[in-house]
Amino acid sequence: MNSSIPNLGTSTRGAFASLVPPVWRASTVVFDSLDDFVNRRTRLPDGFSYGTTGTPTQRALETRIAELDGAAHCVVFPSGQAAICSALLALLKKGDHLLMTDAAYGLAKSFAVERLQALGIEVEFYPPRIGADIERLVRPNTRLIWLESPGTVTMEVEDVPAITAVARARGVLTAIDNTWASPLGFAALARGVDLCIHACTKYMGGHSDVLMGSIATNDEGLYKSLRGLQSQMGLAVSPEDCFLVARGLDTMQVRMERQATSAQLIAERLAAHRLVRRMLFPALPGAPDHALWARDFRQSGCVMSLQLLDGPYDAYRALFGNLKLFSIGASWGGVRSIAAFYPAEELAKRNFCDVRGPVIRLSIGLDDPQALLDELQGALRACETSFNL
Repeated sequence: MNSSIPNLGTSTRGAFASLVPPVWRASTVVFDSLDDFVNRRTRLPDGFSYGTTGTPTQRALETRIAELDGAAHCVVFPSGQAAICSALLALLKKGDHLLMTDAAYGLAKSFAVERLQALGIEVEFYPPRIGADIERLVRPNTRLIWLESPGTVTMEVEDVPAITAVARARGVLTAIDNTWASPLGFAALARGVDLCIHACTKYMGGHSDVLMGSIATNDEGLYKSLRGLQSQMGLAVSPEDCFLVARGLDTMQVRMERQATSAQLIAERLAAHRLVRRMLFPALPGAPDHALWARDFRQSGCVMSLQLLDGPYDAYRALFGNLKLFSIGASWGGVRSIAAFYPAEELAKRNFCDVRGPVIRLSIGLDDPQALLDELQGALRACETSFNL
């Protein structure tokens, strides 16, 4: 009697087909022979040798994200921050010089300062609107230029083609955090970027219930390095999480179209409010960097920032206290609307920032846009008495 456990995923494949991708769980991968086991590492970067490097569920998701990014390869990681740190660790070594936009995600910056510098890597922040002038900052040991466009909180749009042209001419690699726009809004690799990073937690997952990051590239050498690092650091990604992100991709386009339309309406109305001093939303005509956004982006995201007239902290407490449809939180890109607050002191720590004072960041979900606007206008009325008008 054969006591081996049948491979149901294979034996039933011809008899069962589904629109839903299967979830393959595994830690140990088994081999057909001793030679296969001894040579298991030769299966990477695409094949399977142990659970930390993925299962067919993960590979299927990586293939879909690569197609969206116009890439040949993709590696997913347990979170967006894990993808950011892995890209930096895979590309940089002692003695290298990193140029990073001053508008980058806060944890990316702190990782560069606190961890990479401790490893002997030189870290320098550049003004996000530097464009082709970044050439003056490139050194003989510059290895990587890190972009994020628009910036996480202050929404500066970088001239990505100008920066990547300089980088290629000088033999420097480029990587971009493209989470704000997603592959649907900005084709980063087509604009000359070497590595495109997404926090799949945001638009791709879409429901605020999963953490994941991705790195896409057309460079096979970089891909092998990233997959090797994933294996060495044990950065396994749950197949259930891969399933959730794959499901989110099915609706990402329609969600983003709705969210972008709602965001545009809300930004236009808020810009006319007498308490709003400045809208930071590049898709809005007249906003900072709108011309650059219109040149390079196919659609906007759902995230905007705004600044109010000078007022006390109690005014913001009153405003946030009157939010019901908007939850207070740090993330964005999901179906629920979210509001976040960034104190003036936090922005003042940056080297190159023309935004002075507190910032409110809004993520527009799938709620009725008029209901969201009514709530925001009501919240502004609740804090109006705190302003000297």
